[in-house]
Amino acid sequence: MRKIKGLRWYMIGLVTLGTVLGYLTRNTIAVAAPTLESQLHITTQQYSYIVAAYSACYTVMQPVAGYILDVLGTKVGYALFAILWAIFCGATALANSWTGLALARAAVGAAEAAMIPAGLKASSEWFPAKERSIAVGYFNVGSSIGAMLAPPLVVWAIVAHSWQMAFIVTAILSFIWALCWLIFYQHPKDHKKLHETERRYILSGQEAHHQVSNATKMSAWQIVRSRQFWGIALPRFLAEPAWGTFNAWIPLFMFRAYGFNLKEIALFAWMPMLFADLGCIIGGYLPPLFQRWFGVNLIVSRKLVVTMGALLMIAPGTIGLFSSPYTAIALLCVGGFAHQALSGALITLSSDVFGRNEVATANGLTGMAAWSASTLFALIVGALADTLGFSPLFAVLALMDVLGAVAIWTLLSNQPAVDQKQQSVRSAGAAAR
Repeated sequence: MRKIKGLRWYMIGLVTLGTVLGYLTRNTIAVAAPTLESQLHITTQQYSYIVAAYSACYTVMQPVAGYILDVLGTKVGYALFAILWAIFCGATALANSWTGLALARAAVGAAEAAMIPAGLKASSEWFPAKERSIAVGYFNVGSSIGAMLAPPLVVWAIVAHSWQMAFIVTAILSFIWALCWLIFYQHPKDHKKLHETERRYILSGQEAHHQVSNATKMSAWQIVRSRQFWGIALPRFLAEPAWGTFNAWIPLFMFRAYGFNLKEIALFAWMPMLFADLGCIIGGYLPPLFQRWFGVNLIVSRKLVVTMGALLMIAPGTIGLFSSPYTAIALLCVGGFAHQALSGALITLSSDVFGRNEVATANGLTGMAAWSASTLFALIVGALADTLGFSPLFAVLALMDVLGAVAIWTLLSNQPAVDQKQQSVRSAGAAAR
């Protein structure tokens, strides 16, 4: 059988495409929001309930999806969730009220909860430790590509046919991808088209806790009780509302604050997501560069990326100081870059400190913390945007990111949780002797 050179990059490309489609379905509702407000008579607060319904189900399902992925495996588990989100996205077209939209988007959120844990699990399977942040950066870029494609695609569907068509098109694309995933994805130990040289390179470059199945797998309770978990979960809790706001509220912000019409939203709303793409990619290459430049270890290099991103997030926090819509777009572009750079580092940390058979569970639990904050903040935006305005809310988001950077330096040690657990076992054994 013909072998494929550099197959790991094709695999991460497949993961990236799945993330693109997941975020395309997620952002369809945001771009269609002005049209939905008009045609279905939805208020800003009711729209916030729709966003919160998605976020709440995404939040609750994060650890559940992570556990299912660890049990079923990356191939079957991810395909199952992708098929479900395609079905639920298509069902959104049947809604005729804000409650119907909220119900449909809640179902989509529950299914899409597997997206990031699955991508991280696939990255930990297919890449050595030194390349993992690059791999995560590439699959995470799919989130902003999907968000970037949503404005022109959704506006085209609305203008050419109806808002319902936008949800149908994205659903069909997601279903096709799920079938491709089932056909092409395999673990590197089993993939018949993988060169033996590349297989050895991947497996030999992985940490010990990724090379073998954990005989002493950490339970969800043990993960939650570890300090390493909170060193990732708390910064994600503080950072995720910014990304939730960028994805769900930028089109409506531009419509409310600057009077942009549907075509102007299509022209400008994708720009922050383009810079978010750059943040994903550049943020993935920064940890190995920081290791080389500053002589720090892997985990410290991730912390430096998080800190850099948090400081850059101050830019969109100042959006209220400027009256020009083009300045606002520029500041949001800086924010898109900053958030996706720090987000990639935070996501990758789960695979750095937790083992092969618990990485998706751990990532799902940190994701649950992240999306709890995103859900709450969506409700806050819905309650205050019409009276207080968006500008003070962007300032709060900047402050939260800075606090997240402080938290990661305070709570997260430089030692993997797996190693801490093994040391505890050895210490207990020595005490018994």
